[in-house]
Amino acid sequence: MEPSQSVNTQVKKPKKWKISYVGPGLVVAVAGVGAGDLVAALVAGADFGLMLLWAVVLGAFIKYILNEGVGRWYLATGQTILQGWRSLGRWVSGYYVVYVVLFGLIYGAAVTSACALFISALFPALPVWGWAMIHALIGLAVGWFGGYQKFERIMQFFVIVMFITVVGSALFVLPSIGELANGMVPRMPDSSFLQTLGLISGVGGAASIPYYCYWIREKNWQGGSWMSIMRLDSAVAYIITGIFCFALMIVAYQFLYGAGISISGNEGLVTMAEIYGERFGSAATWLLLIGFWAAAFTSLLSAWNGLPYIFTDFVQLLKNKDKKSSRDISEKDPAYRAYLLWLTFPSMLFLFVDDPVLLVLIGLAFSATILPFLAITLMLLLNAKNVEKHYRNGPANNLILSAIIVIFVVLAIIELYNSV
Repeated sequence: MEPSQSVNTQVKKPKKWKISYVGPGLVVAVAGVGAGDLVAALVAGADFGLMLLWAVVLGAFIKYILNEGVGRWYLATGQTILQGWRSLGRWVSGYYVVYVVLFGLIYGAAVTSACALFISALFPALPVWGWAMIHALIGLAVGWFGGYQKFERIMQFFVIVMFITVVGSALFVLPSIGELANGMVPRMPDSSFLQTLGLISGVGGAASIPYYCYWIREKNWQGGSWMSIMRLDSAVAYIITGIFCFALMIVAYQFLYGAGISISGNEGLVTMAEIYGERFGSAATWLLLIGFWAAAFTSLLSAWNGLPYIFTDFVQLLKNKDKKSSRDISEKDPAYRAYLLWLTFPSMLFLFVDDPVLLVLIGLAFSATILPFLAITLMLLLNAKNVEKHYRNGPANNLILSAIIVIFVVLAIIELYNSV
């Protein structure tokens, strides 16, 4: 099947399978490692030492399977993931877009607050809400004027920053090979079931996975000739993601495990940086805080770039009854810019609300279902007859996706129950 949608009329083919093509995967890596992922890794390291390193590997592998599925769907059919969902029924794409609209409000406030918390610890000249508003406006400017290529270069720069800061900090306190190997043996300590599932779920996030088809579309990767490049790109994404989470678990293990110090939320990351600095000096505190800020800021930039693509795609699908037709989804589309404004300004109101209970509960309800939603829809799409046989799911893919569905339906039910 030839792709039915293109960004450029001239289809580019890779000269050969090589690492130099990797780009969207690096964006996925830094987009997926947000403050929430770092908190999950920090708490796991503080509570259980290195015993859950294997859960990081499993979580990264699961996200790779989902990300590769999104990329394979696009390259095999030429359709975005939202077009695929639309083919399963209007309610499927509609469900996700409702999530995107609500998510924009809640996440916009949450991620800007996380960025502000870390930067205000470094530069306390402004209150947290002031820094949060500045970060939201920076995200708006990058999304409005940047374009994908500039956005990718910015994200690649932050990959380097995060390696120097977060991974560099872990190298100073690296445990023995034996301790690391012991952490790779799958087991769950007492009272760790929910935390283990949460860690597997949180590594690399899930919200950014649907953006991937839009990012490889912007790179003009089209058709099956790009399949191996896409798989390499996705693998690099989740290897890097795993390394970042490993690094923070190692730091938490060395400083917090067995110390009886309670760490939670983004404030816990600031506390961790201060504890780290007590041993290595104030410069070390700055190093970790910069790394945490970079993780939060890249999550912000990815949302301000990726979420508007999905909203724009949905608006164009509403306008165009032929869901397979060629469309131009760009940063200059009015729908793209309208969603950017929605993501930036209404969410600022929540910076001044202590507990917007109802909206947060609705957002949590949607968030809890995203991983099984992705797994179920990818299983349906990638076993469909409109996908060429050699690009469809094999038995291993279907088995893994089925396991993901079972695991995360259980996790979703527990999360929803706890939320209510």
